[in-house]
Amino acid sequence: MDQTTPQRGAKPELALTTSRGMTSWMLREQASLAFTTYQAGKLFAVGLQPDGRLSVFERTFNRCMGLHASADSQTLWMTSLYQLWRFENFVPKRQATPDGFDRVYVPTLGHTTGDVDIHDLHVDANGRPVFVVTLFNCLATVSDTHSFKPIWKPPFISKMVAEDRCHLNGMAMDPVTKEPAFVTIVSKSDVSDGWRDRRIGGGIVMDVRTNEVVAEGLSMPHSPRVHPDYPDRVWLLQAGTGFFGYVDLKTGKFVEVAFCPGFTRGLSFVGNCAVVGLSATRENRTFSGLPLDENLKQRDAEPRCGMHVINMETGNTDHWLRVEGVVHELYDVVALRGVIRPKLLGFKTDEIRRTLRVDDLSA
Repeated sequence: MDQTTPQRGAKPELALTTSRGMTSWMLREQASLAFTTYQAGKLFAVGLQPDGRLSVFERTFNRCMGLHASADSQTLWMTSLYQLWRFENFVPKRQATPDGFDRVYVPTLGHTTGDVDIHDLHVDANGRPVFVVTLFNCLATVSDTHSFKPIWKPPFISKMVAEDRCHLNGMAMDPVTKEPAFVTIVSKSDVSDGWRDRRIGGGIVMDVRTNEVVAEGLSMPHSPRVHPDYPDRVWLLQAGTGFFGYVDLKTGKFVEVAFCPGFTRGLSFVGNCAVVGLSATRENRTFSGLPLDENLKQRDAEPRCGMHVINMETGNTDHWLRVEGVVHELYDVVALRGVIRPKLLGFKTDEIRRTLRVDDLSA
């Protein structure tokens, strides 16, 4: 039987529905999930209540997109309309709040970047956030004196201006060096908004370290990631077709692993499983007229919003979570390892005024 859990404090038109084994998988893996939706301006944290039902918490942040969780799940970074936010967990390790939350993520640091359409976000070996500034076609980090500090741009971009020319959207970090390794780009266009004319077959994956194109002929690639167990692969979502798979770095070919019924963005790993975010397609120029439409028709399927847990070896969708109602688009997804029931604080209630954590005087 499916499980439907209304959103906490919720409007009745929003519900999360899971496959039979989803909550058992989360408990077995000791993993919660967080995801962003810029369409609804919400950051969600999904865990488990003591009785095994879903625990769903959400907070409002305008146009939130890129999301990163530290390896120990103590820190979150998130992009929003014109700021980056760092969240820190205020619950001591192996403890919980009186109401049963083992993580409470509090926004503690904000960087104002301006509205530059930041997409993917990660953290490098020095603890610096590194992010994709899509409007300026570059990778960047934070600056104490400027909106951001560019650190790389594709060699075919002739000028750094506020024109989304190629729709550079995704970034993968090297799991060993913790430095930017690969990016996904919708096209090699060098004119303002030119990428929209190359959504089908114009997509590429580039190696940031060498400026080499390692794969091409893709359709709106998103969310590249490198799994430490597969060093010769760049896993990604070919959103224009609906396929999750990987680029074989030896051949440059994209290998399809699983079809996902939706516009795919957001990718995280839990063991040998990939957690993939799906969005219901929209009636606009960006989402329409893609091979995804025919792929859905061939499978007699409607696009859905939610997450699929896919076995990376078999390609089977072992579990799923659907988001139904007013939310119909996701952007990023992260797994919170070692977390059972997370909670989020935002700026809309007084709770953040009374949530304190004092650093050790002797530290």
